[in-house]
Amino acid sequence: MRYSSEHKRQTRERIVRAASRQFRAKGGKGLAIGDLMEKLDLTHGGFYRHFGSKDQLFAEALERGFEEAAARLGKGIEAAPPGSELKRIIERYLSAEHCANAADGCPFAAMMSEMSRYPRGLRVRIERAMRAHFKKIAKFLPGATGRERGQNCLILFSGMAGALNVARAAANPEHRDAILRSARAFYIKAFCE
Repeated sequence: MRYSSEHKRQTRERIVRAASRQFRAKGGKGLAIGDLMEKLDLTHGGFYRHFGSKDQLFAEALERGFEEAAARLGKGIEAAPPGSELKRIIERYLSAEHCANAADGCPFAAMMSEMSRYPRGLRVRIERAMRAHFKKIAKFLPGATGRERGQNCLILFSGMAGALNVARAAANPEHRDAILRSARAFYIKAFCE
């Protein structure tokens, strides 16, 4: 049975969306294609009608993750009073909700420790998606030029992703909350005041 191009597009979209969540939740090595396809009621062989390799899916899934993260941050920015957008970004990024939900959160924070081990071609795609994501946010950061704002954005998100990972690693909920609270206060003071 032949499927329409729209059906194929929708199926591919389902695969990418589910893989994006799984990669962020379990890491790049923690996803078996057969398990993913089974959860979607699709065949393992059907995967190769949509993707040439797991790396291709991985890159597209992380790109999707950055798009989803940008959309969530965008909603927070829209709700923020003018002039407090960056503070809202920091508060949402370093929130207990984001900390508890890696599958729905920032791919950079979820995958940063393993990204350096991926092949160069894959890292180039990930970096491109990450830079596009940061470019949307950089306009809210301090700096006299776009370049300065971009550099500040990289510094901010590198630090926040690190703090988020340290908090995720904490076994004690009070310690985790203290890490997030301290990081929020530090980055708000450093970048918003």
